[in-house]
Amino acid sequence: MVVIHHDDNRYRLLVLRAYSEWDFPKALVAEGEDALAVALRETREATGLEDLDLEWGDEHRETLAAEDGSVTRYYIAQSKTMDVDLRLPAGAGSDEDYEYRCVTADEAEDVLPPRLGLVLDWTVRMLVSGAR
Repeated sequence: MVVIHHDDNRYRLLVLRAYSEWDFPKALVAEGEDALAVALRETREATGLEDLDLEWGDEHRETLAAEDGSVTRYYIAQSKTMDVDLRLPAGAGSDEDYEYRCVTADEAEDVLPPRLGLVLDWTVRMLVSGAR
């Protein structure tokens, strides 16, 4: 889930770090589960953000397939705040292994892995165009 927040000057995006990898909040979707419902639930559980607004509905973008053939689907949700209460996954390591940042698109480009370039570019286009 690409969580965005407009802070009166610009949009900021929520990125999470698990160990050395930065990403947007995400979760595995089991067979038969609704991907959007899982994305919302897991983002809320991981961040404590309850006010996620789906202004773009079920519009989404997927990453290119990884070597194992898997793809990750991302939706956009707007939050009125970025008061994140980062909640570590069950059985996770030290809290030093996890952090979050609220970054501009340019900053996101610097920390996110290249595989998320398509998702980041799509998000920026959606925000600039106001497409819904």
